[in-house]
Amino acid sequence: MNRELIINVTESEITIAQTEDKVLVELNKEQCKSGFAVGDIYLGKVRKIMPGLNAAFVNIGHEKDAFIHYLDLGAQFPSLDKLVSSIQPGKRGQRVESMKLEEPIDKEGKIGSYLQVGQSVMVQIAKEAISTKGPRLTADISLAGRNVVLVPFSSKVFLSQKIRSNEEKKRLKRIAAGVLPKNFGVIIRTAAMEAKDVDIEQDILSLVDRWHKCLQQIRKKEAPALLMSELSRANTIIRDTLNNSFSQIVVNDEAMFNEIRSYIRVIEPESEKIVKLYRGTVPIFDNFDISKQIKSLFAKYVSLRRGAYLIIEHTEAMNVIDVNSGNRTKAEDNQEQTAMDVNLAAAKEIARQLRLRDLGGIVIIDFIDLHKQQNRQLLYEEMQKLMATDKAKHTILPLTKFGLMQITRQRVRPVAVQDVTDVCPTCNGTGKIQPTVLLDKKIENQISYLTQDRKHKFIELRVSPYVSSYLKRGLWSLRLRWMWRYKCRLRITADQSVGIIDIHYLDKKGNALVHNNHL
Repeated sequence: MNRELIINVTESEITIAQTEDKVLVELNKEQCKSGFAVGDIYLGKVRKIMPGLNAAFVNIGHEKDAFIHYLDLGAQFPSLDKLVSSIQPGKRGQRVESMKLEEPIDKEGKIGSYLQVGQSVMVQIAKEAISTKGPRLTADISLAGRNVVLVPFSSKVFLSQKIRSNEEKKRLKRIAAGVLPKNFGVIIRTAAMEAKDVDIEQDILSLVDRWHKCLQQIRKKEAPALLMSELSRANTIIRDTLNNSFSQIVVNDEAMFNEIRSYIRVIEPESEKIVKLYRGTVPIFDNFDISKQIKSLFAKYVSLRRGAYLIIEHTEAMNVIDVNSGNRTKAEDNQEQTAMDVNLAAAKEIARQLRLRDLGGIVIIDFIDLHKQQNRQLLYEEMQKLMATDKAKHTILPLTKFGLMQITRQRVRPVAVQDVTDVCPTCNGTGKIQPTVLLDKKIENQISYLTQDRKHKFIELRVSPYVSSYLKRGLWSLRLRWMWRYKCRLRITADQSVGIIDIHYLDKKGNALVHNNHL
């Protein structure tokens, strides 16, 4: 699989597109001056205790107070609080290595026993502010590196579940035990399996050094204040995903190019050559055919093969996806097999859309009804395979008797692209139409279905004058290209009464070939 990272840097934001075989699978946006990213560590001030929720609101400088639940304090919160108090201005600070750790907190305890209004507390962002909610915090601090995650106030070495070799487990535990200071633990990541001993040791030592520098900031600042910022979003993605499958990383900004190249030179020197600076005159996303794929994220309708399509609806509580077969079912004799084919194609696209739009919370998918239990089980297993590469935590439930599949998916950042529809100019805002950016592709899909599956040799497209001009524009117009490609005759008729993006498909006698004419 050919994987690429394309990074578009502007004055206001950085947009990072990840592609697999030229198909956009992930999109991340980072505001250049927004701050408050997952992993950032702050010195916050407790604003309000909520006994009923067993939680507190903490001021970290965001426009909305951040939220921390009692269970997010972490078992070793008393030790962290003692450390933070000891290095306040005017006091002699302690070091984690020389501390005697306090007793862990009780899981059934109350937050009022550990936090008071006005108290300064060291916290880390676990979830960015989304919609009307402020950031979600944790006091169970951890620092992520390329090969390990450093966990202060711990003495344990945890291994990724994907590390199965006993010899490798022993090697990694030996390396960690040999370099870890007292009262520090680590979680060894999957990437460490391919790392050299010295690289893992250096990773641990650099994270310990970052921890000490973070503590030094407490002495210099008053709450609320940023103590340590996570890596830039681009470097975070590179740190977590960089492997031999990446063919290139292309960026259009020289400063970002140098930053990424310097970072890769440290973590994986042999991969430095895959980082390239884009100097073309055409916008970088246009050059790599990403702009059109991003615009498709605005659409409520997502086309599949041979006339099938998805409808994706977003609400505050959940996301709902409806799978439609279009006109296929009416033309097929074996409806069970047709439904299965459409559902499998839909499952593949849905798995991509969940990553691409970063849809979180509850996702309900209304697949086409399947009557055979083995087919329902096969669809469930296929969805599990397709979602296996999704890094977000998720749970998939088998289909219900109503043909619904339920998925819960964690989301720690705001949706990269919100759902957008255009107001129809012909009804003064009382109705909505989808964007026209993919109109030509959708018309071509329908022509392909009518000529190849239904064997029609003549099709009349009755469209608005706007669409008619677009389809007949140029010497080698879309109309001529489609006629040559699908070996059929196409007549395009402009009709003022047709909606701006409505398409009527007619035969020679003027009979409708497609009953649902809204694409």
